[in-house]
Amino acid sequence: MKLFRKVLFWSHLTVGVIGGLVILMMSVTGVLLTYERQIIAWADTRNYQVAPPSAGAARLPVESLLAKVRESQAGANITTVTMRADLAEPAAVALAAAPGSAPGSARTIFVNPFTGDVLGEGAKAIREFFHVVTDWHRWLAAEGTSRATARAITGACNLGFLFIVASGIYLWFPRKWTKPQFKQILWFRRGLPGKARDFNWHNVIGFWSFVPLFIVVLSAVVISYQWAGNLVYRVVGENPPAQRGPGGPPQPNAGQQRGERNNAPAPLDGLNGLWARAEQQTTGWKSLSLRVPASAEAPAVFTIDQGTGGEPQKRATLTLNRQTGEVVRWEPFSSFTKGRQLRSILRFAHTGEVLGIPGQTIAGLVSLGGCFLFYTGIALSWRRFRAWRARRAEVAVPAAAVELEKA
Repeated sequence: MKLFRKVLFWSHLTVGVIGGLVILMMSVTGVLLTYERQIIAWADTRNYQVAPPSAGAARLPVESLLAKVRESQAGANITTVTMRADLAEPAAVALAAAPGSAPGSARTIFVNPFTGDVLGEGAKAIREFFHVVTDWHRWLAAEGTSRATARAITGACNLGFLFIVASGIYLWFPRKWTKPQFKQILWFRRGLPGKARDFNWHNVIGFWSFVPLFIVVLSAVVISYQWAGNLVYRVVGENPPAQRGPGGPPQPNAGQQRGERNNAPAPLDGLNGLWARAEQQTTGWKSLSLRVPASAEAPAVFTIDQGTGGEPQKRATLTLNRQTGEVVRWEPFSSFTKGRQLRSILRFAHTGEVLGIPGQTIAGLVSLGGCFLFYTGIALSWRRFRAWRARRAEVAVPAAAVELEKA
């Protein structure tokens, strides 16, 4: 057991030193991304609060709203429209990138749902900031062909971080289970010198953040590796879903069946009835989003969200027949297989959003804890290395003296 602990300790230390900088970078960017969804929503709409023009006034029918948007935006191709249950919130309308435009030129505008007046676009600077932070978090801000290599590095470091967290809780337990020993590694202590302070911080933060940090890092591994995602399904006794891959001839009318877009503006006829039908599908929704059908034959796909946007258990997809309004598919979270439910939960457990604001806060705090774990771990390793060199020097001096005497 003593040998096992020693091997585990040196493995823990080695993996931390090798992957430490990347793990630190992912932890820092994780902290910055804690409230990304809420900050973007606030920045986008803080100047666009709307109110009914008169008591009891209703929002414009969706067809009229989108027609006004199209008129004001020179026939722009509308891809998605989102309304919130809160009448003080503007409608969000996503516009496809113009043909031949640069990648990423698609945009979202905000519209007064009572008048159809375009209020403006989202907060570009805030969105760009989070875009840059996300790029660093996922693939070290690499671009083009280098992104695959960077993603392999962050994936390996996520795997290494998972080992560090799992091995760390084992190493946390003292060799002698006494109250004074546990007290030293359970609570922060004041007035400690450098090494003792770093040891105390490393153990206390590591213990109290273990469970949420383990979930955050485990979900990161699932996101990073296909085999890990497939394992989620196999754990509950399911076969992983087939992966989409290149190759094979295109099926006839495949683009129309998927609702892919061409350059022509999507038809708006019949959307009023479909929207009303979607509103009646379930109660208590907070946002209702329609992916505008690309053709008169394509189905209308609605996303109905009863949560904050990052809670998959509160989100459902409704697909309606464009011609008849009949339900083609209703997919609430409860209709998913156990494997798909678990995979969806893990995706948003990484950001803590699966538990709403409290979950995001916890995820942000343990990411901050990861930064301190890196600092204290590296500091302890450096002190260990200096002590080792000092011992080597002490041994080397007498040995040199002996050699001189022999000479």
